[in-house]
Amino acid sequence: MFRRPSLKTVRWRPLEGEGLEHLTIGPSDASIRASSVLVGDRGGRPYGLRYSIDCDAAWAVTSFSIDTTDGLRLSLASDGNGHWRDDGGTALPAFDGCIDIDLAGTPFTNTLPIRRLGLTPADGTAKLTMLYVPFDTFEPFPDGQNYTCLEEDGLYRYEAQDRSFTADLPVDEDGLVIDYPTLFQRL
Repeated sequence: MFRRPSLKTVRWRPLEGEGLEHLTIGPSDASIRASSVLVGDRGGRPYGLRYSIDCDAAWAVTSFSIDTTDGLRLSLASDGNGHWRDDGGTALPAFDGCIDIDLAGTPFTNTLPIRRLGLTPADGTAKLTMLYVPFDTFEPFPDGQNYTCLEEDGLYRYEAQDRSFTADLPVDEDGLVIDYPTLFQRL
């Protein structure tokens, strides 16, 4: 069983190109808040951005915002049950059922379903629809992803439902990814 989140700071670097993510996570008024800054170069394009994610005590995402250094911004809120709305309060039914989010360019968002679901090896594979946000366009879309616990509180398999990518993710006592094969390494 993962421990209750306390204030913690971690850093990851991408395995290709240059970059760094600096994330701080801990308790907040919204129960759990993760705040991060990323800089790097992806696909030959330099980027710089800041994101924050608020979750309830059960690790369901209630809001997130992303801001780039060149002025792009995306901010969405959820009721924690997969019903999303934009900054102006407009419902976004295209994302109904997406409880978790996946932000491109960070291993942190893998922690969200890992912590929320509390999977054990006996549970089998959880098939999820994530609200996926690519950092190049900031145009979110639903994305099918599978999570399987291989070693309780220690190793999880992430798999794209279209089978285009699979990775076994070791996590620490907080459920934060330690290494993400071919993509990220924790410092």
